[in-house]
Amino acid sequence: MFTFAVVTDTHLNQGEDECNSPFAVNALANRRLRHVVNDLNRRDLAFVVNVGDLLHPVPAVPELYDRAAARYLEQSAALRHTQYLTPGNHDVGDKPNDWAPTATVCDAYLACWEEHFGPHYRSFDHGECHFVVINAQLLNSGLKAEAEQRAWLEADLAANRGRRIFLFTHYPPFVADEDEPEHYDNIGEPGRSWLTGLAREYGVEALFAGHVHNFWFNRIGATDCYLLPSTAFVRQDYAEMYRAPPGPDDEAGRNDKPKLGYVLVHVHAGGHVCEPVRTYGATADAPVSSDSLPAPLAAPHPKTIGHGAFGFDMRQDWMETVEVPPSGGLDEFDRKRARNDYPLLGLWEMGIRTLRIPLSDLATPERRGRLRALAEHGFAYSLFSFGAPDTRTRRLIEDNGDLLSAWEAGFDSAAANRDLSEIAAASSTAGVPLYLSRLRSHDELHAEAGRYFHVVNHGFDIADRERIEALLRRPDLAGTLSGLAFRLPAGAPVCETLAAIDELAAGLGLRASVHLRTAGFDPSQPERDDLKIAGRMAEALFTANTLGNVGVFADTLVDHDRGYFVRHGAYDRLCNPRPAARVLRHLNAVLARYPECFGRPAAAETIAGAGRRLTSAGRRGSIELMLPEAVPEMAPARAFPAGEETADATFIDLVSGLDRTGAATGPVAAVRLQTPGRDR
Repeated sequence: MFTFAVVTDTHLNQGEDECNSPFAVNALANRRLRHVVNDLNRRDLAFVVNVGDLLHPVPAVPELYDRAAARYLEQSAALRHTQYLTPGNHDVGDKPNDWAPTATVCDAYLACWEEHFGPHYRSFDHGECHFVVINAQLLNSGLKAEAEQRAWLEADLAANRGRRIFLFTHYPPFVADEDEPEHYDNIGEPGRSWLTGLAREYGVEALFAGHVHNFWFNRIGATDCYLLPSTAFVRQDYAEMYRAPPGPDDEAGRNDKPKLGYVLVHVHAGGHVCEPVRTYGATADAPVSSDSLPAPLAAPHPKTIGHGAFGFDMRQDWMETVEVPPSGGLDEFDRKRARNDYPLLGLWEMGIRTLRIPLSDLATPERRGRLRALAEHGFAYSLFSFGAPDTRTRRLIEDNGDLLSAWEAGFDSAAANRDLSEIAAASSTAGVPLYLSRLRSHDELHAEAGRYFHVVNHGFDIADRERIEALLRRPDLAGTLSGLAFRLPAGAPVCETLAAIDELAAGLGLRASVHLRTAGFDPSQPERDDLKIAGRMAEALFTANTLGNVGVFADTLVDHDRGYFVRHGAYDRLCNPRPAARVLRHLNAVLARYPECFGRPAAAETIAGAGRRLTSAGRRGSIELMLPEAVPEMAPARAFPAGEETADATFIDLVSGLDRTGAATGPVAAVRLQTPGRDR
């Protein structure tokens, strides 16, 4: 239907080179917003909403506030889209609190906002949707304006009952839990319950909030709640969420550039999806023509992607909640809970929808509720466990069978007669498709690695046909077994191995779940070659989506940087993208944009001194995936022999997502559309 953008916490300064913040990064806010305006101008948008903290100087310092407001209006004049503004605490004063010496919202500060920016709450319509902007700083203030906004909002929502409603607020109702104590970053009671109650009563489709300068996704009943990153700087107190220290140039996390950006909201007839846009702290000194800015491709959201044969093994806790210590900066008298949602943002931005999850993700009502909420956003879950399920495990699987697309049960061949009947019975009762994965023996591990390592390895391989056929003859598995888990070792060619597994599974009437391993057999040897990792993941994604019986799970979403089998993933331990994340995102975008040039089983070749080339053709053309051995010493467009399939192709750089025809220097996808009138 249409797309709009939401930006927040722009924190404009009173001058291009003036800043009243002690942090160096704040001086970049004006230039960073100018880049965002340029970026927004090249997009086809219905409108833009800023959800607050437009300015950094607060109204308690009126001379600086007035100058910063003038700078914001100057930059807004270059924006070609209609803009709606939401006041933040830097714009009209903080929410009432007695634990921090801040200038709180008052009539005089509201007048400052109105003088420069107009009403501090309002609503508007676009298409069949209704949009509501509120002043969250008023809640619990006792001001006359609070009662006025309360009466207005209740009447406005009542008048639009039954419509699709989107709500914008600076303060989020909560950060981690709806019943969390009040702190600097949420709305206190009774205002919080009043607002969340309205969201439930009127079926608000989505709520967008700023203030926290980080990304989170929550739910209020059926309402999707998005807490958004800033365009200017990151709130560094929340760097506590990561298992790694901030980088040397990150100002203790405040200048963690990959976490800066905004979101695009794509509104469809049946719902909406959010597309995160990372700006990486880019700056601009002047407005530029929208025609001069190339547009990178973006992967479809898991809710809308048409292909999903590649996913990730969620080995690390992707719902981990930490307690942020009081820092003396914004909170001092208690810790506050925060869940790290950056792995979720990564999955969304890559267009990944299939996830392999452990039993612990079903262990608590909170986790199960979150899985269900995210399933509404496109995710599909394959559960893994080992051995015959105990009573608790069986109950978990049965009670959540509707949530699971598959159950992968590992087993020890020596205990097969004891365990497989119980596994099959539990699968049948729960109505969950059953996949089996056999534990590799001591002798097999020794033979594969050339020496014995004390490691756990499981999964079938293509040499196990006789073992598989023996399983299929078991009466207790008749009509129950849907597929098998296979292992794809780090040294095996990806495309060729997947094709062999697909052929074997198809011949046996089964499906295959393939584990793409990043590390080798030796647990002491790290794998940190980002180009190699990106290439293998891209090859698996490309190939699996051309085969009919194979799905792939890569084993490392976020770096495994300690313990056994140390390896890089698609994201580092700060949850920032590595090359693999960018390549997967843009490859998914290519496959979604050109579905008629793709689909026949992929063919692969290794070109000496160049790298790997994979090809898949469709009804109207072909796509070639080119994975160089080294970057940037070679340009794939030139290093790979240019045959009929590439001579007139469009080359898309899979690291940047940009059209680099004739100048690509990294992993690329070459798209060749069929000439009209020519049969393939």
